[in-house]
Amino acid sequence: MKTVCLALCVIVAVSSLLPAQEIEYISSTLWTGVMDVEVVGNYAYCAFVDGLVILDISNLHAPAFASQLYIEGSLSGLSKRRIEVSGSYAYMADTSGLRIMNISNPVYPVAAGSFDTPGYVRSVFVSGSYAYIADGNSGLQIVNISNPTYPTLAGSYDTPDNAEDVFVSGPYAYVADGTSGLQIINISNPTNPSLEGSCYTLEYAWSVFVSDSWAYVTDYYFGLLMININNPANPSLDGSYDTPGEAEGVFISGSYAFVADRFWGLEVINISDPPNPSLAGRYNTPGVAHGIFVSGSYAFGADGNSGLQIINISDPADPLLEGMYETPDNAQGVFASGSYAYVAAGGSGLQIINIGIPADPLFMGSYDTPSYALDVFASGSYAYVADYHSGLQVINIGDPANPALAGSYETPGSACGVSVAGNYAYVVDWDWGLEIINIREPANPSFAGRYDTPGNAWGVFVAGSYAYVADDLSLLIISIGYPSHPTLAGSWDTPGNAVGIFVAGSYAYVADYRRGLQIIDISNPANPILAASHDTPSFANSVSISGSYAYVADFYSGLQIINIFNPADPSAAGSYHTPGIAEGVFVSGPYAYVADTYSLITIRTSCNYLPGDINGSGVADCADVVYGINYLSGEGAPPGSCNICPLQFPFFAAGDVNGNCAFNGVDITYLVTYLKGLQSTLLNCPSCPPSTQ
Repeated sequence: MKTVCLALCVIVAVSSLLPAQEIEYISSTLWTGVMDVEVVGNYAYCAFVDGLVILDISNLHAPAFASQLYIEGSLSGLSKRRIEVSGSYAYMADTSGLRIMNISNPVYPVAAGSFDTPGYVRSVFVSGSYAYIADGNSGLQIVNISNPTYPTLAGSYDTPDNAEDVFVSGPYAYVADGTSGLQIINISNPTNPSLEGSCYTLEYAWSVFVSDSWAYVTDYYFGLLMININNPANPSLDGSYDTPGEAEGVFISGSYAFVADRFWGLEVINISDPPNPSLAGRYNTPGVAHGIFVSGSYAFGADGNSGLQIINISDPADPLLEGMYETPDNAQGVFASGSYAYVAAGGSGLQIINIGIPADPLFMGSYDTPSYALDVFASGSYAYVADYHSGLQVINIGDPANPALAGSYETPGSACGVSVAGNYAYVVDWDWGLEIINIREPANPSFAGRYDTPGNAWGVFVAGSYAYVADDLSLLIISIGYPSHPTLAGSWDTPGNAVGIFVAGSYAYVADYRRGLQIIDISNPANPILAASHDTPSFANSVSISGSYAYVADFYSGLQIINIFNPADPSAAGSYHTPGIAEGVFVSGPYAYVADTYSLITIRTSCNYLPGDINGSGVADCADVVYGINYLSGEGAPPGSCNICPLQFPFFAAGDVNGNCAFNGVDITYLVTYLKGLQSTLLNCPSCPPSTQ
């Protein structure tokens, strides 16, 4: 065996390295937040916050899911996520630019191309070989899409304010330009667009649709405006209709304007005489109406978290619901245990996802709690849900496909967070502080104790004999040795708003909203002291610790990863900008599960390697000995990024086979003894665990 091994070590060539990333998007599920829709044939192409969803609408009563395509990047509240379909391609507005998707096979859309614009894309209109982009404060961008795989800039025109929407008709692009109203751009030469005319609106031009000699502009707070464009050089505001809500999308069909009016739903306005519009009918959708598309006798409404609403408008005076595609409410909190992720999904209660195969999460079941699910903790056969006005809900999850209510406990305040230890559930109850509930009998939870905190209690973490409470302006350390008589052990005032908490070892990690991550030394609970702080780009809302890293759900800036190997000197280790708003995070193994408001996102955060597989071939063998010797002597090729683990210093993780978080000659000796059968296993650095899936 020894002779064969040594011979192989001499003659085997070094194999190529496997490409990988330390922070990698894996999957997402529980999509919600429909922003726009366009219908072509039997399919509705929906712009979700997370990307494209294609629905089969051959049965309008029950539209069915056909496919989805995730789009990376953060909207950050700056993009409307509009969609335009032309031929075999869908064009979608994204924060960083234009995304182009091949939809020739609606059940299998694929990314085709993209174009980064200088501003924040708000909307897109396709005409011929050009995509006309409303690019926020960068005005109108005209992109040549004759080759959708490689779009190129043709021309641009910088409008005075924020280009919010664009509609092309003839040789003109009509731009809804915020406080600068309607801008009419001559695009007869796309490489050299020029201003033709403009018309100020009442406040803020949001969306535009052109029909005949009229431009219909939604002015957000002032409803629908009718602008006469018979003379594009001198347009005039000739009529208006003040809708009850905030007017967003508009679509013209025949003698009617269909307006998506946010919380008021669909407004149907008679425009047979444009200077004198009148209300024809109204349908109050359950969600927030963002976009509208009309096809035949039906209006398709992009209704935010209430999915796609299909409304029969054959009688404009009496629009009726024909069908809908429902989506869950916002993902607020997440807890992973074993093969399941448990998501507190606001108005949709508890959602259970099978994450046994992280790249292919499967919806298992749900339980609609009576109020608004904000947080969840799973233990054994039960999920404990902080359900805002309905206190603690105890859900039996023994059968994940059929979760059922086991018991509940009405707290006096508003349940925001929950942690479970032993026979007790610790619920932070907003202005009522910490509520301690006996859950020995899950079907009959009962009051055990209470500690009235001075602030508004947002988050809680239980470790040992203490409950650590994020209490808005401070971290409270509460002794729970006697749950019926909790007492304050110590506290530390944070500079921001303490909303999330995680305890690991002798440190408490506080998500302090505007002031990022605060690291508190709690080795003496009676006298906690600041160890360090690390400012995050947005608002630190939740934190989870794994190994030498803190994972922060940072609102508009997605997932922020902070190196805490030395808690006194934290440093940025990486980030992933999620499409939505990062509310909660839970780390399990090599994966971070992010409750991103509009979905649950799975991100791989650790090195993808096999201990001893130094050359990245997928197996630890004699070739790795050769590679390792060459590498340590300075002759070998550099290792792949998946094999580098940044702790207090970077090191070659796959080469560390004795588990001391370093790679040197001792590991080569250890590997040889393993290959000779004298060592039973290869070890790895505990702070840099390899991805196993």
